[in-house]
Amino acid sequence: MAYVGLHLLNHAMGLVSLAAAEAVLAVARAVWHSLPGTVLLYGAASVHIGMAVAALWERRTLRMPCIEAVRLVLGLSLPLLLASHLTAMRWAHEAYGIDGSYLRVVGGLWDTPGAVFQLSMMTAAWTHGCLGLHLALRSRAPWRRAAPALFALALLLPLSAAAGFMAMGREIARMAAPAAPPHGHWEALDAAAERARWAYAAALAALLLARTARGLAGRLAGTPMLTFRYPGRAVPVPRGWSVLEASRAHRIAHLSVCGGRARCSTCRVRVRAAPGTLPAPSAEEARTLARVHAPADVRLACQLRPHADIDVLPLFAPPSTLPPRRFGTEREVAVLFVDLRRWSGLAERQWPFDLVYVLDRYFSLVGEAVRASGGVPNQFIGDSVMAIFGLESGLPAACRAAIDAALRIDAELSAWGDGFASEFGQQLDFGMGLHAGRAAVGEVGYLDTTTLTAVGEVVNTASRLQDHSKVAGARLVLSEFAATQAGLALEGQPRVDLAIRGRTRPLKVCTLGADALAGLRPAPAA
Repeated sequence: MAYVGLHLLNHAMGLVSLAAAEAVLAVARAVWHSLPGTVLLYGAASVHIGMAVAALWERRTLRMPCIEAVRLVLGLSLPLLLASHLTAMRWAHEAYGIDGSYLRVVGGLWDTPGAVFQLSMMTAAWTHGCLGLHLALRSRAPWRRAAPALFALALLLPLSAAAGFMAMGREIARMAAPAAPPHGHWEALDAAAERARWAYAAALAALLLARTARGLAGRLAGTPMLTFRYPGRAVPVPRGWSVLEASRAHRIAHLSVCGGRARCSTCRVRVRAAPGTLPAPSAEEARTLARVHAPADVRLACQLRPHADIDVLPLFAPPSTLPPRRFGTEREVAVLFVDLRRWSGLAERQWPFDLVYVLDRYFSLVGEAVRASGGVPNQFIGDSVMAIFGLESGLPAACRAAIDAALRIDAELSAWGDGFASEFGQQLDFGMGLHAGRAAVGEVGYLDTTTLTAVGEVVNTASRLQDHSKVAGARLVLSEFAATQAGLALEGQPRVDLAIRGRTRPLKVCTLGADALAGLRPAPAA
């Protein structure tokens, strides 16, 4: 990936001038043609191809998501595309002493089909590398935050390289043509590239034929068949297959965000099997299961290769009616809960239509305050409102926005409360809870009745903090973590270690009364 990226940057230098590109190329050639550079580059290429061949051989089925198929096809096509490049550059230099300058290479390719081939080769190599990085890291929050900038870089770099290539071609076209190498040398280089392509194509075809022959031989030899019993369906599976491979081979919907590398837990399944018939989890699987606190009967489908019949329940398998966009993503968010106090007493004394008015006004004030601060009011349940912050920003900005929303809500409801007692016979009171952390954000519901929500420990904790505001007599209870992320200075405000149901450790929280909250000012955005 480093070699391809630097190669594209070198081409892009052609936008400055041919001389600038040649100067950078001289440095790059000295690095990659040195002994350490040669070992690093061709060693990495050999390991890369070896791992791709091993992964293809180990696959029991070639059914896979489209993005994985594109990455695999691009990766397997790279040696075919690179054969002519390596012979025309490295071998030409080593065997015949032919200069590998841009003047010769671009001048030779300019205004020929070779220019299109060169640009296609660069695009294929770069796309393969970018897809590999994305599939490996897309479940990590820092990668998702940087994704827009990284996508812009991934798009602009090959475009800049193509523009630099064309700029150098036009500059060379205005110059005298460089002396071409002896005709026999070109024929030898072309023949070597052709032999390399045919040899690789033959090896790849042999690998695919060997996979087919392995499956046929297994069926003829009577490979032991297992039965995987999914909900409502039992499928025969050759022994040695993983649960995820079985699901894909039999077209059973089975989610797998990381592509079967134990880098996420979305393919997890609940398994029932006879004692002693399941292999122990690998180190990678055990680490992932421990991170999500999975119970003993939950395994990763991409890693589990049973030795006997099993019952399988995919825990995250989406139903056929669920659009892919609804499953959601994991993000770092701030969650704010707002709740009206003494609602039951109010409901007992007021007419139902008056209660509808109160709720409608309450939801409007809270919803407008949340939206004005950049949040999403996503759930209105009874007399409670849940709001999410950070869907389009980082966690510090999300926490600042949530604090700002709490201040707006406090001001709006306090102003409404001035005349509330005379209208409804009791004081308007409310409490809020705020916490921040990682949550799964997506749409939930049934068929067309869905809503955006967040699910995870951060949501449960924020709800518990709102409940604690009743006990503490506070207007806002927020976690110290959320306050720190927002840059709040809360010296002199009470802090307690609060035991929260569902959490193994107490959480340090800050309790703010109405006066303290009214005087609070969040830190400005950086």
